Amino acid sequence: MKIKLLGKTPEELKKIAVAEGLPAFTGAQMARWLYAAKVRTIDEMTNISKAGRKALSEKYETGVTPYSGVQMSSDGTRKYLFPVTCTGRRGLALADNLQVPEDSMEQGAVEAVMIPDNDRATLCVSSQSGCRMGCRFCMTGRQGFHGHLSAADILSQFLAVDESDRLTNAVFMGMGEPLDNYENVMRAIEVLTAEWGFGWSPKRITLSTIGVIPALKRYLDECRCHLAVSLHDPFPEERLSLMPVEKAYNIKDIISLLREYDFSGQRRVSFEYTMFSGLNDSIRHADALSRLLKGLECRVNLIRFHRIPDFPYDCPPDAVMKRFQERLESNGILTTIRASRGEDILAACGMLAGKH
Repeated sequence: MKIKLLGKTPEELKKIAVAEGLPAFTGAQMARWLYAAKVRTIDEMTNISKAGRKALSEKYETGVTPYSGVQMSSDGTRKYLFPVTCTGRRGLALADNLQVPEDSMEQGAVEAVMIPDNDRATLCVSSQSGCRMGCRFCMTGRQGFHGHLSAADILSQFLAVDESDRLTNAVFMGMGEPLDNYENVMRAIEVLTAEWGFGWSPKRITLSTIGVIPALKRYLDECRCHLAVSLHDPFPEERLSLMPVEKAYNIKDIISLLREYDFSGQRRVSFEYTMFSGLNDSIRHADALSRLLKGLECRVNLIRFHRIPDFPYDCPPDAVMKRFQERLESNGILTTIRASRGEDILAACGMLAGKH
């Protein structure tokens, strides 16, 4: 298996070049080809000598993996399927049956979703094949964990979609828990935001997490991108019935950690709240959520639940969601009802499963 160049820094690429007998400046050339020119093959790096390209190609590849399938929604959303080779290094383990041996490799597939919205084109990117968090209402979580994506496989999603040249934003809200694959996700974000990389502003990127506290603290200390926290229920015992992570990292401790940081400037924090009819959509829940978030500079996004097999709940009527929104806003919590996108192709929140 060849080594992928995507995700490597100019200094790392320089070391590769020197090891292959090429001039040190070849590292900077490779970085420009990978991240500015977005080439898919080493042979396209035409200012590197033909002999140099041949030497590199014997051991290395760019790491751009073409998609194996694409589906178009009636609302313009596009869902891409990518083959991946995952590493099974241990991350957060909530149950023994969700673990895999150290250093195991597994063939898998992930999905990325491109969401058009007027002049915006947002890529919802995956960071793992499957997920070990086991949220009951999520098709990704219910399929189990197959492995971590490398930084190259994460970045490949940005380069391989047909809309690569016009992407304006990214959300790490696809398959997997990003903070359970911290090093690879942060390396991908470094490439996205570095001047030598894609040169994106951190304001164009949002990372979503269910609240893996040790990694969350690192993210808040080390990164300026936006944060979205999957909350879904303000009552710990009810949240635990939906999200096993509540046992390891409870929502009150997550909120306490967030209160240590300033979100009044450019970096924002929002809370994702998927609504289930008769479960978490009452005024009692709205008031408890208001108390939990009181004084924290934030936004709540109300998300319509999209029905999946073997889960007993439906989305509440629009009137109930509107009443919930109005109650939160009367308590001083900025609240939006998020528009569903791509439900007809199983591309909406909680519906990605790595297959068409």
